[in-house]
Amino acid sequence: MESSKPHAVLLSSPGLGHLIPVLELGKRLVTHHNFSATIFVVASHTSVGESQVLKSSMSPQLCDIIELPPVDISGRLDDDAEIVTVISVMMRESKPLLRSAISAMKQPPTVLIVDLFGSEALEIAEELGIPKYVFMASNAWFIALTIYLPALDKKVKGEYVDQTEPFQIPGCKSLKPEEVVDPMLDRSNQQYSEYLRIGMEFPKGDGILVNTWEDLQRTTLAALRDEKLLGRFANNLPIYPVGPLTRPVGSSTSKDQQLFAWLAKQPSESVIFVSFGSGGTLSYKQMTELAWGLELSQQRFIWVVRPPTVTNSNSAFFTSGNGGDDPSDYLPEGFIGRTNEVGQIVPLWASQVDILSHPSVGGFLSHCGWNSILESITNGVPLIAWPLYSEQKMNATLLTEELGVAVRPETLPSKKVVEREEIAKMVRKIMVEEEGFGIRAKVKELKQSAEKALSEGASSHQALSKFAETFGCVSLADMRN
Repeated sequence: MESSKPHAVLLSSPGLGHLIPVLELGKRLVTHHNFSATIFVVASHTSVGESQVLKSSMSPQLCDIIELPPVDISGRLDDDAEIVTVISVMMRESKPLLRSAISAMKQPPTVLIVDLFGSEALEIAEELGIPKYVFMASNAWFIALTIYLPALDKKVKGEYVDQTEPFQIPGCKSLKPEEVVDPMLDRSNQQYSEYLRIGMEFPKGDGILVNTWEDLQRTTLAALRDEKLLGRFANNLPIYPVGPLTRPVGSSTSKDQQLFAWLAKQPSESVIFVSFGSGGTLSYKQMTELAWGLELSQQRFIWVVRPPTVTNSNSAFFTSGNGGDDPSDYLPEGFIGRTNEVGQIVPLWASQVDILSHPSVGGFLSHCGWNSILESITNGVPLIAWPLYSEQKMNATLLTEELGVAVRPETLPSKKVVEREEIAKMVRKIMVEEEGFGIRAKVKELKQSAEKALSEGASSHQALSKFAETFGCVSLADMRN
């Protein structure tokens, strides 16, 4: 690395939802804004998708990617600890390792950028006397809720889910009680106190980078810059919408050649892709209804399946990819045989961005993780919103009520099993019915908007350039000019 360049150190917490955007931010700082970058990863070491992403990101090597040694947190967690608690404890216990690793670096960092769960590491930047930023890998509405949570904590009495009126977030769309993020479901649970702590620490950085773009969430971004929401932080907390940062097409090291050969034979926009992300699983009953719904829809499909869960829908977050169970063991009897002409079953993991970018794919039934949403929008693919956990219920509302690029079940999948007839109806609406044409047109408009935002001189490019200028760094485009 050249010592004359600003040196960004980035920290990613476990899970593909955090890892992918942090890697892409690091790469963009290097390739477009003349930084050098080191990315520290607290990896779970259990997800096949996570290992694939890390492997493919190491070569060609634009950034130094360093996996911090795994920490033993077994004695610090209850057996039923929720995801937010588990990740928070992992990040907390990894902090001494991060401090030592940064102290041993030959080129001292110019700036530390942490993701949502890395907010406790901001104090390391304080100790080193360097600027510190938070990178939100989700959307602006989720940032607003996170920052405003300490105020809601004082205002709201009792459980959030028991309230009858929506929660007002200054300048933003209100949040219905049934849309609250998982840590807000039970105020006595440790994950609530962890999330509340993050909401307090978040604005203590020198700025927030967010994986969205100005035209996508203009009103919410304006609210984030207003003192009604940010209070005393409003005057000195710049917000940089730098997205959409997604994995480039062709970045996977593990493509299923047979799958893509099948895709190449299908008509344009005729295949619906079904995937619930790196950590989403369904109950056996819901999986059965989904299989029948796909079959009843009479549409072509690709379905990434993993064994059904017997507990909550996020139980596979640290185990997805483990176990090679045969899908015929848990799919309806005869389903694979009956649908093998029109459907493809992919066990455990698939190269999502490569599938979504294929011209034969015309719809995406998704868990509504923000990475998946951005990959769908940037490829002009409309969605069926099927939120499972985290902030995905908020994302589903954003997709359907604000952006108009998705349909969703009448009742949240987390509340009740969505039945086959409704699934078939949603699939047909997105894929072949006239009502879906407007949704398809809207998502293609947003695809163009996203491409424009990242282009030279446009909003997201300018936002990251403004961030880079803070460190005396002129973008490579400006250097050419």
